[in-house]
Amino acid sequence: MAVTESVPIAPTTTQEGVLRRQSLRESAARTYARALPIVPVRARGLTIEGADGRRYLDCLSGAGTLALGHNHPVVLQAIRDVLDSEAPLHVLDLATPVKDAFVTELFRTLPGELAARGRIQFCGPAGTDAVEAALKLVRRATGRQAVLGFTGAYHGMTAGALDVSSAATSVRDTLRLPYPQDYRCPFGVGGEEGAALGARLAESYLDDPKSGVPEPAGMIVEPVQGEGGVHPAPDAWLRRMRALTRARGLPLIADEVQTGVGRTGAFWAVDHAGVVPDVMVLSKAIGGSLPLAVIVYHEDLDVWEPGAHAGTFRGNQLAMAAGAATLAHVRENGLAERARLLGARMLSALRSLATRHAWIGDVRGRGLMLGVELVDPEAARPGSAGPPPADAARAVAVRRECLRRGLIVELGGRHSAVVRLLPPLTLTDDQATAVLDRFADALDAVDRDPRVRAPRTPPV
Repeated sequence: MAVTESVPIAPTTTQEGVLRRQSLRESAARTYARALPIVPVRARGLTIEGADGRRYLDCLSGAGTLALGHNHPVVLQAIRDVLDSEAPLHVLDLATPVKDAFVTELFRTLPGELAARGRIQFCGPAGTDAVEAALKLVRRATGRQAVLGFTGAYHGMTAGALDVSSAATSVRDTLRLPYPQDYRCPFGVGGEEGAALGARLAESYLDDPKSGVPEPAGMIVEPVQGEGGVHPAPDAWLRRMRALTRARGLPLIADEVQTGVGRTGAFWAVDHAGVVPDVMVLSKAIGGSLPLAVIVYHEDLDVWEPGAHAGTFRGNQLAMAAGAATLAHVRENGLAERARLLGARMLSALRSLATRHAWIGDVRGRGLMLGVELVDPEAARPGSAGPPPADAARAVAVRRECLRRGLIVELGGRHSAVVRLLPPLTLTDDQATAVLDRFADALDAVDRDPRVRAPRTPPV
């Protein structure tokens, strides 16, 4: 008797088929795929080509991972060199020439004081694991548990990283301080005065014996909040946080996962303020598009024992080779300065667009880390002196219209109403113009779309 076997059907490569199977097989936790229904098949620099044959300008850059854009030649060559050498690809935390070259290049870029007396710990391949390592390190070094964090923060999705992020539903060991922002300043003043008030509140919490705040193990801060809505910390405020923590013997952790490797117009975002943190959390762009995460910290904190923080995949040789090539290319070609100059021009152009659309509440950013906050002027509370409510529905519409025009952007901010642009540092002047033109066209299309006048985000 013949036996009938079930023969798997070969998957089709059509965009519709791939997207359909993804929706059936992948978890409900997927994010970017929901808003960006494309299937990338080729990419180079700023451009992605989808399975449908369309080309897109990618201003998401792997959430800031792709400092040099997609498939940069120096990155590809570094990966090929390792593969051709027959070097081992998986070595746990053993020393290798590839790792030595990466660490040497990384330390060449760090703030001088940290490079001179720094130690590096390779973590699991995601930035959130490096945050866990940083928190574990300062708690071990100080013998204390509580950590100072900030409103609007995002540090990752593991338990400890979530605890110091602003989206945490239950906070065990974090004291949340106000992060300075001009547009929605919690003190209602913004600018230097608002930042100074926030700093004074932090000092009061720490120095008032009746504040109810336990002596913390350290402070963790993003020099520019990305997921929180693209809020650059004022340089004077960041220097004050450094002085505050140093005077009280608190380690300062700078989360540079998204801001590092030239993104903000300096190699590291803390460089703008001349601040040297005790711990730097690094990931995303340091792997040259491949998974890699480390912490670099002052040698005085190097108190943990062997195995105190480990991970099977902390020896990714391809990522280290790609990362070393990326770091060197950014440094040797002045791409951080390029990001500063081009980012300032794009910021100015985006602010000019705001004069044409009353629902653009604020435009802000630093270097090639840009954000446009959308609001609903018609939903403002009567007599309210603050900004209008955030308009998440309109932000979704802008992202949709951008995608229709071949421009990939993402949303962030407290109410997901900030359109974020993170183009690669290799962006040319012509490409920047094309990005701005498509964005402007998308804004005009949303203005003409009656569906956007549907119910808005409730006033906040």
